Amino acid sequence: MTAAVLKLEPANWLSDAKDALVAVEGLYNESLASVRARVTKDGKLSNELIEADQHAAHGLAWFATYVQGLKELIDYAERLSAEGAYGETEELLNQIGYAELLAQVYGGIPMSQGETVRLADFGLSAQQVAAKRPASVDRLILSGNTPANRARLAELIDHHAAAETIGATGLDETLEAIRSEMRKFAADNVVPFAQEWHAKNEYIPLEVIGGLAELGVFGLTIPEEYGGSGMGKIAMCVVSEELSRAYIGVGSLGTRSEIAGELILVGGTEEQKNKYLPKIATGEILPTAVFTEPNNGSDLAGLRTRAVREGDVYKVTGNKTWITHPVRADIMTLLTRTNPNEKGYKGLSMFIAEKPRGTDAEPFPAKGMTGGEIEVLGYRGMKEFEIGFDNFEVPAANLLGGEEGKGFKQLMETFESARIQTAARALGVAQCALDLGLKYAKERIQFGKPLFAFPRVFNKIVSMAVEIHVARQITYFAAREKDEGKRCDLEAGMSKLLGARVAWAAADNALQIHGGNGFALEYPVSRVLCDARILNIFEGAAEIQAQVIARRLLEG
Repeated sequence: MTAAVLKLEPANWLSDAKDALVAVEGLYNESLASVRARVTKDGKLSNELIEADQHAAHGLAWFATYVQGLKELIDYAERLSAEGAYGETEELLNQIGYAELLAQVYGGIPMSQGETVRLADFGLSAQQVAAKRPASVDRLILSGNTPANRARLAELIDHHAAAETIGATGLDETLEAIRSEMRKFAADNVVPFAQEWHAKNEYIPLEVIGGLAELGVFGLTIPEEYGGSGMGKIAMCVVSEELSRAYIGVGSLGTRSEIAGELILVGGTEEQKNKYLPKIATGEILPTAVFTEPNNGSDLAGLRTRAVREGDVYKVTGNKTWITHPVRADIMTLLTRTNPNEKGYKGLSMFIAEKPRGTDAEPFPAKGMTGGEIEVLGYRGMKEFEIGFDNFEVPAANLLGGEEGKGFKQLMETFESARIQTAARALGVAQCALDLGLKYAKERIQFGKPLFAFPRVFNKIVSMAVEIHVARQITYFAAREKDEGKRCDLEAGMSKLLGARVAWAAADNALQIHGGNGFALEYPVSRVLCDARILNIFEGAAEIQAQVIARRLLEG
């Protein structure tokens, strides 16, 4: 596997990388201007034209994500070099990753396995592209993702301890201590049992949930004044990533508390905050999010579930679907239409709806509430349900914020955090796939040597490590922006968009390394493939995510 490693010296690489970034940003700006002109009518963006030119519009979202990835790799190199932590592994991850991002920008960016967007799709001519392809781009591509560099990185990966994250994360000691604590808990309480929970479609045991509560998972970002730890979104990313690395179901338990906690924090009355946030933080009450409806999916403007006020209560009638972990939940953040005369988003309101915990025998013992399980390929451990409401009563005091018509705005304020956390869960799933693929490749002997000795196999491992590295930098950047109080809806969307694709690619590669055994249900990689697939769908499908990003970019 040993070969002469051809890579630029760090100083030369950084100089070329910055020069290439200027060129790529120029191409992006020309692409944005070209597409904007195509989808503008009478001086305004036209929804009709954007839809007709959807491939290019969504391609802009991917292009912008790649530009952000290039920026974050440069920032990573500079930060870690300043800290004296930029070793050979980090250097190879960066140089291979940067070269591959550049090669895809100039050759074609994959939006999915069967969809590629190219510079010509944005209306750029060959002359425009050639004018913004300096020598630095070709030097970076030719010296970056080379067979020798991949072989050397594979050697370094081979020498990593299985439990480690490949490459320094650039996080401080406190966050790394949290990562270690979560990894140890998961190794003892989750990893040995996850495959059985998945195979039997069993709930994650309450004892595990209790353990997570003791570790402070549910109150991680809730302010100390309300009983939480008051930590930032970076900490949320670390926890979500490590727990999802063990089993996405466990990593996602905190998502429900994160969504409910932030909804109440940003939209609730002081009384609602004092009543619910401390209990969410300790895990005394478990929340679930009840937003989606059978015929609407991501189109929340078409939401039909009604809440009609009668005296001191609202009576809720309607149907919801894809509700995660509702049976054992104590409260629902429930989105309804309180004003039928207001079409679209303005008539929506959010409630903190209390309910008793159910059981498998009687999932919904609350009056006016019924439901049935949706059997799913993966993302098990909490169970998905369709829920019907028929005059289900919610006290008027539980209207979030005490004012009707604010539901969509309140929900929108949580989207940044939700998408950053989903990106972190995707990193964990991708890392799990890498762990499983690497372990199998090193242990499986074929033709007298481990699978890992064959370039087509170790190249897959290297590809996983590099893609995870790039996605992690964008995700952590989005989290830092959020922690600093900056608007980061673009960056949050980008982190989820790329993270979900990376998780699916990693799971697919890991299963391929397993060969026929990967197709056997007894091997955990089969579970990871199923779990990875949902990441491109929930919290905004990839197409919706690209649409949201594209619209923001085009609006300027």
